[in-house]
Amino acid sequence: MANSKTTLTVLIVFLLSLFLELLVVADLNMSCNEGERKALLEFKQGLKDPYGRLSSWVGTDCCTWRGVDCSNQTGNVVKVDLGYRGLGAFGGMVPSHLGNLSHLRYLDLNGGKYPMRVSNLNWLSSLSSLKYLDLGKVNLSEASTNGMQAVNMLPSLLELHLSSCELSGFPHYSNSFVNLTSLLIIDLSYNNFNTTLPSWLFNISTTLRDLYLKVARIKDLSYNNIGREGIIELVNGLSVWCNNSLEELHLGHNGLGGELPGLLGNFNNLRSLDLSSNRFDGPLPKSIQHLINLEVLYLNDNCISGPIPPWIGNMLRMKILDLSFNQMNGTVPKSIGQLRELTEMCLDGNSWEGVISEIHFSNLTKLEYFSLRLSTKKQSFHFHVRPEWIPPFSLKYVYISNCNVSSMFPGWLRTQKGLDIIVLKNVGISDTIPEWLWKLDIEFIDLSRNQLFGKLPNSLSFSSTAFLVDLSFNRLEGSIPLNIGDSSSLEVLRVSGNLLNGSIPSSWSKLKGLESIDLSNNNLSGDIPKNRNDLHQLDVIDLSKNKLSGGIPWWMCSISSLRQLMLGDNNLIGELSSSLQKCTRLYSLDLGNNKFSGVIPKWIGERMSYDDAFFNRNWAGARLDSLFCKDKEEGGSARAVPVAAPMPKMACLSFGPSEWVCAPIFQTPSSSLEQLRLRGNMLIGDIPEQLCWLSELHILDLALNKLSGSIPQCFGSLTALTSVTLLDIENDKARTSYSNRMELVVKGQTIGGMQGLETLELSCNRLSGPIPPIMSLVTTLNHLNLSHNLLLGPIPTTNQFSTFNDPSIYEANLGLCGLPLSANCTPPNDQNHKDDQDDEEDEDDRYMSWFFISMRMGFPVGFWVVCGSLALNKSWRHAYFRFIDEIIGRLYIFKIVNMARLKTKIESIGVHG
Repeated sequence: MANSKTTLTVLIVFLLSLFLELLVVADLNMSCNEGERKALLEFKQGLKDPYGRLSSWVGTDCCTWRGVDCSNQTGNVVKVDLGYRGLGAFGGMVPSHLGNLSHLRYLDLNGGKYPMRVSNLNWLSSLSSLKYLDLGKVNLSEASTNGMQAVNMLPSLLELHLSSCELSGFPHYSNSFVNLTSLLIIDLSYNNFNTTLPSWLFNISTTLRDLYLKVARIKDLSYNNIGREGIIELVNGLSVWCNNSLEELHLGHNGLGGELPGLLGNFNNLRSLDLSSNRFDGPLPKSIQHLINLEVLYLNDNCISGPIPPWIGNMLRMKILDLSFNQMNGTVPKSIGQLRELTEMCLDGNSWEGVISEIHFSNLTKLEYFSLRLSTKKQSFHFHVRPEWIPPFSLKYVYISNCNVSSMFPGWLRTQKGLDIIVLKNVGISDTIPEWLWKLDIEFIDLSRNQLFGKLPNSLSFSSTAFLVDLSFNRLEGSIPLNIGDSSSLEVLRVSGNLLNGSIPSSWSKLKGLESIDLSNNNLSGDIPKNRNDLHQLDVIDLSKNKLSGGIPWWMCSISSLRQLMLGDNNLIGELSSSLQKCTRLYSLDLGNNKFSGVIPKWIGERMSYDDAFFNRNWAGARLDSLFCKDKEEGGSARAVPVAAPMPKMACLSFGPSEWVCAPIFQTPSSSLEQLRLRGNMLIGDIPEQLCWLSELHILDLALNKLSGSIPQCFGSLTALTSVTLLDIENDKARTSYSNRMELVVKGQTIGGMQGLETLELSCNRLSGPIPPIMSLVTTLNHLNLSHNLLLGPIPTTNQFSTFNDPSIYEANLGLCGLPLSANCTPPNDQNHKDDQDDEEDEDDRYMSWFFISMRMGFPVGFWVVCGSLALNKSWRHAYFRFIDEIIGRLYIFKIVNMARLKTKIESIGVHG
């Protein structure tokens, strides 16, 4: 009984002590160290937090604040995670108060949209327990290299991430001793190092696991400096100190050159190797086959040559293999089919030969991503599998282009239930599109540039997740299905270059997510639908090269996002619609080869030259009239603050009461229109000088109109132009692609993508006046045609004009003179005298012309004024004739009297004589 009581007493005491301990621990968990709380608040006070991400940092318990973790035993702050993966979006200078968190083990300040900056890193030396440090995208350019000595005081550090920190030099340490004895991962990617590799990088430890120097642009390793020796130095150093520990080595985008060093094979535990986007050449070294633990190999975008070696099949742990865009050739080895762990295989952009067949995929049961894009169609390379083949894998992505697949539609795709993306472009399929394809849950499908035929189904519906469908340049016929608007998720629809006919169904306006539609190069007819309904996100409309009629619907330019409007080569009529004035964000407008009439409106240069982007790109020469400010604390409202100084107009975003980020905006027009095609219409009048306001114009095509007047002097100022065409273009293929330029074919030669005005075609119009002298300042000009106009005066002879020796480019301009024409220009003095004589002759001719015109018009006018009034009014007629009779009577009496006086005078002279 006593033993039972004793046991019970001990149990009660134990439970009470446990309960009290739990209370103590709970109390510690409920509150944090007061000094550390104050340090965090001071840190918060120094940061700019425009989105209020640290709004939870209030109260006495910092352990409950967002992004802060505390120790369960001591209550000290051990983790601060403000990186873009956690909170992010802070700005300003990083305060040094974090140095007071002496128990901190994890610190992530990876910058987001508004990167932070640091003036010194001395406060890091107080964080001796730190194991993880990420200062990615934090501007460290102000922190001296000596300031990096603080990092060397972190003996427990396992991971160091300093990517995109605007570092120009590696951290250098004043002593040879490096304290980073536990470091496993170093990430120095996306900086711009201009120094040599420091020795401590090779001496830090024998346990270094991952080294990231992607886009580090190390001077010592660049192609134009040490090149091959640089990569050899790095590999030599790493192989000595950490050949057994290194697991990841990323050196992509560094301009490294030469052959791949054989010492790469010494890193026995390497799992990931990224040497992409460099300048490596030569074949794959045999030593790579010793990397039996390699799982990821990125060698894309280099100059590696030769075939894929057969030993590639021995790297059985390989998961990702990317050999795309090199200079490799030969056949693809069958042993590649032994990589049973492979999930991604990219063989794009090489010169393969032979066949890739079922045996190449025999054991690739985990393959999800397969890409085989050749640069041009290789008739010697075939993707050949049996029609009844059932693959061992389940793909999510397949991209095959420019090689021979089959004339039949690949039936094996029907077994791929998890496919998200299908691209079979220019692979020689000559078949109908099977019905089962439309039932697959596909997001992206591109079957362009084949020979697909047949009609689109009457009821065409894509999967609820499909956002891109490209069936362009096939032989599909029939009309566009009436229910096309049911595909609500569709963002891009391209069916250009087929044989489709009929009208555009009005249901297309229900595609509320549509961003780009291309129905060009078909036989569509009728009017463009008058309603837009849900078309609020359109960026590209291409209806060119059809048989559409009517005018331009008003709604097209009411879409604020519209950037390309292509309506050329149709039967559209009317004057250029004033509704186009609302298209202020267009960069490509094609209305060529229609039946538009009237003049080129001035508003094309006035309205389409404004870019309402928040931060304007072109601010030089503008003047500040007001300071335009947007303050988040004012609910995003804008306010203009007048200023007296002649400064650029600014747009400002507030980070708080004391810091603003500003960029200029202008009253001076800033062009958004880059491509303008109005050729082949019935436009008349002068070329408006307002077109010169389009300072970013690359292509101007006004050919085959009835334009007159002189060439605007300001054309020489359009420095962004890549081509100006005002002529009939032979073999015309001029149209806009969805890149940053429009390609023109002038007399069989492609023009476009140039860095200044290189092509000026003004022929076959009625342009008059001299060739503007300013045109000789366009030194990039290499193609000129001014023939068949009414130009006059001397041909410029300076700069590029001295190289234009073909007289045909000036022919049929009777007023032009000088080389290369045979007509000589009159010397200046004689020319001035001749001009004076010509002016006098012109003046005499002008007076004689007016004299004869007055005679011809005066007689009938005077006759009918007098005689007409007498014939119509009887009283006037009687009065007139009485007046005439009275005048005649007076004249008769005057005659008789004077004759009598004359007779008397003569007689008197005879008597006295």
